[in-house]
Amino acid sequence: MRAVRALTGLVILAAAAGCGGGSSGANAGGATVKSDSHLVVLKDDKHLQLSDNIVAVVRKAVDKPALEAALNKVDTTLTQDDLVAMNARAAQSHDAPDAIAKDYISQKGLDSGLSGGSGDIKVGAANFSENQILANLYAAALNAAGFHASVKDVQSREVYEPALEHGQLDVMPEYAATLTEFLNTKDNGANATPLATTDIDKTLAALKTIGAKHGLVPLKASTATDQNAFAVRKDFAEKWGLTDLSDLTKVKGDLVLGGPPECPQRPFCEPGLEKTYGVHFTGFKSLDAGGPLTRAAIQQGKVQIGLVFSSDPALAAG
Repeated sequence: MRAVRALTGLVILAAAAGCGGGSSGANAGGATVKSDSHLVVLKDDKHLQLSDNIVAVVRKAVDKPALEAALNKVDTTLTQDDLVAMNARAAQSHDAPDAIAKDYISQKGLDSGLSGGSGDIKVGAANFSENQILANLYAAALNAAGFHASVKDVQSREVYEPALEHGQLDVMPEYAATLTEFLNTKDNGANATPLATTDIDKTLAALKTIGAKHGLVPLKASTATDQNAFAVRKDFAEKWGLTDLSDLTKVKGDLVLGGPPECPQRPFCEPGLEKTYGVHFTGFKSLDAGGPLTRAAIQQGKVQIGLVFSSDPALAAG
């Protein structure tokens, strides 16, 4: 969940959008760039952030091939753009998570080719819309496979993870690096050596190992994430030819970073960008963690780059 994951995620999103406005200018090659304050997320090409991909986590006691097939079909189909678009629909149209999930399942054919399921399955949904959409996607696929799946609203990971272990829940949409480190600190203390990495395969392997101690089985990880990302205005990206974070070294002049107050001290924020990418910032503006203050500051030109979340509905293209 975002409150836990702030300043510790992975960026996969290549481009996205927000609201219009702003000023025009010339790009590095001299051509005129049209004013456009839509947000573009720069790819984390050197893998600064941890691999917090979406993954279904299953209670071992109910794990069976038909259940894995249904859940894996969802997560291996789900893309970053799909996730952002569904989040945007929830934020803008205020459609219910089950309606959004139903439409996606139908559009992608995720209710076909599944069979062999039986029995009741309780899918947990944490208290934010993205996770509720994911839970409903899982439930719909499980029902298509022959299970009787229902969605149960839950609160924080501190509450729902033990519920998953002890059978009050059977399946949970999770975030690989965050759950790995939650279980790691639960077992080994707050100062435990981190197990999650920037490599999703290694993180998933660590999660499988530590999850087994708790009777939990992570399935295939999605390419979709809800993690830290760094965004710039579209016209700023076009002016300097920016697609990757590595490209920030091309920027001449002001390069002010916006983010939460702790960003200058956190290894996955300002220090990480400087060390990993060789970026020199001309200033830092204390704002919020991937929220409206940061997005507005980027769009208004108060900062040139800011920390956002990779599945933020404000990044939906259009």
